[in-house]
Amino acid sequence: METIQLGEVRIAVTRKAVKNVHLSVHPPLGHVTLVAPTATRLEVARAYAISKLGWIRDQQAKLLAQARETPRRFVERETHMLWGRRYLLSVVEKDVKPAVMRDHRRITLTVRPGSTLEKRAEVMDEWHRALLHQTVPALIEKWEAKLGVKVAGYFLQRMKTKWGGCNHRASHIRLNTELSKKPKDLLEYVVVHEMLHLMEPTHNERFVALLEQHYPTWREARAELNALPLVAETWQLPASPLHPLKNQ
Repeated sequence: METIQLGEVRIAVTRKAVKNVHLSVHPPLGHVTLVAPTATRLEVARAYAISKLGWIRDQQAKLLAQARETPRRFVERETHMLWGRRYLLSVVEKDVKPAVMRDHRRITLTVRPGSTLEKRAEVMDEWHRALLHQTVPALIEKWEAKLGVKVAGYFLQRMKTKWGGCNHRASHIRLNTELSKKPKDLLEYVVVHEMLHLMEPTHNERFVALLEQHYPTWREARAELNALPLVAETWQLPASPLHPLKNQ
């Protein structure tokens, strides 16, 4: 991969079959990518990046100033987010199989006595994944009918810099497990975004037009999603296996 270095700003350059140059600044730390048409000379891409350097720095500053969650310790009365709402955590130590339950105000985490931070985090992560598995298939089914596409399956993965991804050749989509903490309409936006890549793999003008047609409020959804607190990364689990959809 080629790079452009502009002072302290490093830009990763890729070439694809697109009509226009696409410059992006990605959360959480503000790394920069530039996608250019295949025949674009690096000097031309560099000149374009220089013209946008002020915008790049503004976007990076916004990301660095964005609220970040403090690392979760999974202790009594700690706050946790679920579907955009804040809950208090109640921790019960009991010699039974670990579990998580929720009522209208509280999330109750049951763990064995002496459980480690890593184990508590793992139990909570699996619970969040289970909630997504309860929610995502219905969203996919809804938008398959609207878009006229088929999703063969989806993965859930804890990701640092992306909310989702799409393998259009395999008809698979990938979703960030952190989406279970965000409002459900933002999860739906990400599902629609990735499913539209089954129709148009790149972020070109056609893709934007498809977003405008099928999800007119996509800009507001994207802005809200990127303005919400970023996760504090202190541990990581691998991606879940492919979850195939029924009746495909």
